[in-house]
Amino acid sequence: MEDIGITLGQAFAKAVGDKKGLRRYGHAYVPLDEAMSRVVIDLSGRPGMEFNIKFVRARIGEFDVDLINEFFQGFVNHALITLHVDNLSGDNAHHQAETAFKAFGRALRVALELDPRSINVIPSTKGSL
Repeated sequence: MEDIGITLGQAFAKAVGDKKGLRRYGHAYVPLDEAMSRVVIDLSGRPGMEFNIKFVRARIGEFDVDLINEFFQGFVNHALITLHVDNLSGDNAHHQAETAFKAFGRALRVALELDPRSINVIPSTKGSL
């Protein structure tokens, strides 16, 4: 899982390039039955992660849920993004994991949207404040 996160993170960083014209920030809440997760992303150029999911059990079938954290950490380190993943409720580990991944995808989509106010501008105030 970590290697998958690393590989996807490297591909992501290459694909977004200098991030000109992108919204940069994204967030999403995703519910599934009793579970709900929130993900907030900043295409900051700096790797940072807060991962707050207290899974109700250690495995989903034969899958070790600790590997979910490893996936996201690998992605963050190589995509150079700041990521916050918070599971706000849930008593089914499968639902906790599914809401986290779905919220991640939706938040990423928002951060990657073109921002018509900043076409051809890198979304940063670094060096201008």
